[in-house]
Amino acid sequence: VGCDRSKNLVDICGEKKFQAFVCDALSVPIRSGSCDACISVAVIHHFSTAERRLAAIRELARLLRPGGTALIYVWAMEQEYKNQKSKYLKEKNGSKDKDKEMNTDTSQRPLGDPGPDNSSQDSAWSDQLLDDLKDESCGAKPVADFRLPVHTNRTSFHSQDLLVPWHLKGGTKKKEERVDTVLVPGGSKELQELSPVFHRYYHVFCEGELEAVCRSLDCVRVQKSYYDQGNWCVILEKL
Repeated sequence: VGCDRSKNLVDICGEKKFQAFVCDALSVPIRSGSCDACISVAVIHHFSTAERRLAAIRELARLLRPGGTALIYVWAMEQEYKNQKSKYLKEKNGSKDKDKEMNTDTSQRPLGDPGPDNSSQDSAWSDQLLDDLKDESCGAKPVADFRLPVHTNRTSFHSQDLLVPWHLKGGTKKKEERVDTVLVPGGSKELQELSPVFHRYYHVFCEGELEAVCRSLDCVRVQKSYYDQGNWCVILEKL
């Protein structure tokens, strides 16, 4: 049984005859202790605070029966580990969209750009990020004015909390959808329209961070913690 926040993705599962439903990872409508195994891949790194990331793992553990196991994958800050580049970095040269990718000045992201999907109350930061902001700005700027850096695709991460551009490909654009523009290569001053670009929030995990969060829960035991192609991964057992 699968679940996802996106109705469109769930509909695709239905078309392929898989059982899936729409729900929130912080409140899964499944009875406690009813699952032999749970998998969470590329989900928890989208939660914007340390408290919400911990809550998501606690909810995953709630679903497991005693002795049940869970596998968690999150995006790693370290895209180059033990002198090996991740698949994410290696694909840069072969990317079909490399001409469309551009460096974005982190301080110049227009206010009209689509940002992470959250409300003003949810736009909170982890304690560590708050401390970093205070150290860097000496309290000169209120947190509300802080803008997250926009990541350049297929490059190493320079911040744990960032926005990653997603190019919407195919389909018919709606009139209200925002379209990014970029200068045409070759020095032309004409503007060329691209597919709509949406920025998704990510918190990329440093080595040991995911394991430490999991170990803070008394109801699970970390069976294994490892690195896999640019992801930090843990296997948990429900106690």
